[in-house]
Amino acid sequence: MAQRKIVIVGGVAGGATAAARARRTDEHAEIVLFEKGPYISFANCGLPYYVGKEIGDRSALLLQTPESFRARFEVDVRVLHEVVAIDRAAKRVTVRNLETGEVYHESYTALVLAPGSVPIRPPLPGIGLPNVFTVRTVPDAVAIRELVERESPARAVVVGAGFIGLEMVENLAGLGLAVTLVEKADQVLPPLDPEMAAFVQSHLEQMGVEVITGDGIAAFTGNDRATAARLESGREVEGDLFILGLGVRPDTRLAREAGLAIGPTGGIQVNERMQTNDPAIYAAGDAVETIHLVTGRPALIPLAGPANKQGRVAGANAAGDSLTFPGAIGTAIVRVGSLVAAVTGLSEKAARREGLKVYTSYTLSGDHADYYPGMQELMTKLVVEADTGRLLGAQVIGANGVDKRTDVYATAILGRMTVDQLANLDLAYAPPFGAAKDAAVVAGMVAQNIRRAALRVITPEELLGRMEAGEELQVVDVRNPYEYDMGAVPGAVNIPVDELRSRLGELDPSRETVVYDRTGAMAYVAARILAQRGYSVSSLAGGYALFPAAEAVRAQRTL
Repeated sequence: MAQRKIVIVGGVAGGATAAARARRTDEHAEIVLFEKGPYISFANCGLPYYVGKEIGDRSALLLQTPESFRARFEVDVRVLHEVVAIDRAAKRVTVRNLETGEVYHESYTALVLAPGSVPIRPPLPGIGLPNVFTVRTVPDAVAIRELVERESPARAVVVGAGFIGLEMVENLAGLGLAVTLVEKADQVLPPLDPEMAAFVQSHLEQMGVEVITGDGIAAFTGNDRATAARLESGREVEGDLFILGLGVRPDTRLAREAGLAIGPTGGIQVNERMQTNDPAIYAAGDAVETIHLVTGRPALIPLAGPANKQGRVAGANAAGDSLTFPGAIGTAIVRVGSLVAAVTGLSEKAARREGLKVYTSYTLSGDHADYYPGMQELMTKLVVEADTGRLLGAQVIGANGVDKRTDVYATAILGRMTVDQLANLDLAYAPPFGAAKDAAVVAGMVAQNIRRAALRVITPEELLGRMEAGEELQVVDVRNPYEYDMGAVPGAVNIPVDELRSRLGELDPSRETVVYDRTGAMAYVAARILAQRGYSVSSLAGGYALFPAAEAVRAQRTL
């Protein structure tokens, strides 16, 4: 059998992983990797933390060098080489050496495309000014950090409140800059549902960050350098440093020009083997579309986890193996100061856009046993398929333990588990690590209770809407008086849950009743007491802990 020759276009997660797996699959293959940048494999997820000096040395971002990769995997790595065309009939690529200008051809038996994605840079006035940056490569991060060290800017403007944008906000604020965050959507962290994102916005504001939502960027003003960002509303936000975090789009130029199939999302279309419509060409990473495993539909999920797994499959199959990658669900997490936010699967708004019939549940639980010092709370939202009880999505906000519970929910979603099964998970417990009823289990139990009609819930948004419409609901706060005095739902009466049975005479059993406490736990007890005495009663979803966030969302929508 003739020696196999595998050519890989692009490094980082998809391409470098494909090269390593191809070598482990075929020790005798000739493997050539082209990367148009100066680095073969770098931790682009770590770039904001290099800017913020949490990662002190740039070399820590470089996972492999051409020399180390050749020594370990015997791969011919050619950085600063751009593949400019693919000749599918001749099975060769056209390559330009960016240092010398030389153009030449390289043949292949199998080709792996891992060109990644490119930052969205709309053609706005002033976007090319030298202090307007994207954060996609090591040179980007180095340039930002050098500017900060050289010029000591006082003010930064970050445009885009997605994951990268928030990481940049956190790190720039940590360096002492006054930061303004601008987001065109009406919330930060658009992958989350609005009431969950409201917790993140509140925390940003507590950090001293100015947050502007519902307003996009129109231009950057200034002569030799940008001095302000002009928003679509006409407002101008002054700054010394400007960061664009507007998202990314798949880099499909090579694939398009070669006549490879492009999917409905705009990414390269591949099958489970990461194979394009040309059997000799594979693709992986941010440039490809994948199947969302909850909806079954094509999706763009430009995250490092899927890219690594796709690269592994593409490299193995290019070298003669037969692996598959079924898809992903978009699990992601971000730290913002002392707060952590995570999402997996579908948000409620995404599920409803898909036409799915769902219900939601909210819980506020400790990250470990409440009697053990240092317990911190986790706010969890589950999105559940109404007919089957199958878990479709989860969002978690908190400090410690957000990652652990999110991974539990991600595993449950991939396993097509129901909330009944989630409620019965056998998870590790010791006081420093969890509770006898872990936060993930409690979330499953609450969702199970709703599904079994043991608990009727009303969302804060629904309650606010009905109150504004003039409905005379009987709202009962079952917390202790001192908690009630610190803030309560407008018009609520205070009857502590332990006094409820003896004070039933203060309530009207003919009126629709809503009960709440801070977390929902005692409200559930109160709801069961009243329901078994003939009351039409609902519990406020998320308790009073969620109510101010819902008020903030409602206020934002009325602006």
